[in-house]
Amino acid sequence: MAGPPRAVAVLRHAVRAGLRSSPQPVLVACSGGADSVALAAALAFEARDAGVRVGGVTVDHGLQAGSAQRADRTAELLHGLGLDPVVVLAAKVAEDGGPEGAARAARYAVLGAAAEQHAARIALGHTLDDQAETVLLGLGRGSGPRSVAGMVEHRPPYWRPLLGVRRATARQACADQGLPVWDDPWNADPTYTRVRLRTEVLPLMEDVLGGGVAPALARTAAQLREDLDALDALAADALPDDDGELPVEAVEALPAALRRRVLRLWLRAGGVPDLQAVHLAAVEALLVRWRGQGRVDLPGGAGVVRASGRLALLGPEDRAGRPPHFEEPLA
Repeated sequence: MAGPPRAVAVLRHAVRAGLRSSPQPVLVACSGGADSVALAAALAFEARDAGVRVGGVTVDHGLQAGSAQRADRTAELLHGLGLDPVVVLAAKVAEDGGPEGAARAARYAVLGAAAEQHAARIALGHTLDDQAETVLLGLGRGSGPRSVAGMVEHRPPYWRPLLGVRRATARQACADQGLPVWDDPWNADPTYTRVRLRTEVLPLMEDVLGGGVAPALARTAAQLREDLDALDALAADALPDDDGELPVEAVEALPAALRRRVLRLWLRAGGVPDLQAVHLAAVEALLVRWRGQGRVDLPGGAGVVRASGRLALLGPEDRAGRPPHFEEPLA
């Protein structure tokens, strides 16, 4: 008996192990594009033998004419594949910030709520090509090694089983199964940086470097993630188990890569949101470039001060004045 077409088999193989690794239900986030439709079809097929319930969710951002009707058509497609339940969710996109970022934030907000409501994993259709673009964006923005390390396959509640699959393979799998695909016009609009990376930068790099650029970028991201995960584990072990304050002497002596990670873990544990590199550098200066500087202000109204050989995280209500026993700068 002949098996499925190659592209279809690749998609099914990509989801099989991850689907069977947990009995937790899965909701496929499907926009109607080739990647997410191919993912939905693969999961629908594999769910028959995996004993895992697979449903679907499509998000209406309300940013394009006819978006509600398109979301309904996508839901019908998911029903036709045998997914259950299938839900259509409306996202409220904020007006501030860029349209891509605002839409992404709104989408993840409703997907996260759906994951919680259904106690499910959310399967996302990001491919190897998406990973390569993410790595290049991280490099170009200088936003640190975590950004260059790209997306991870498992970060609850999100699951990205197609990070090793090429975008062209997903599209071919849809064609082989006669599945309708919607091509979002935003994905061809050169106004967006990611579109120019996809249509201009990566093809040029492929030409100059002789091909294989996207897989090479994805491999680099995977290797870097391994190193970063190891450093994060070491930082967690090095984080003092104390009363919420950090002893300067113990943290200052750590290698820079570990020291910054310890600071980041400490600040996040203290509830500091949206921590950026500039904030982390200012807090680190209290350790390694101490000249008597005052409170370092952080997002959310928090702040850090150095007092009596320790770093203390203060809330907005502590903004005024020096803390007790404030250290004098070195002469």
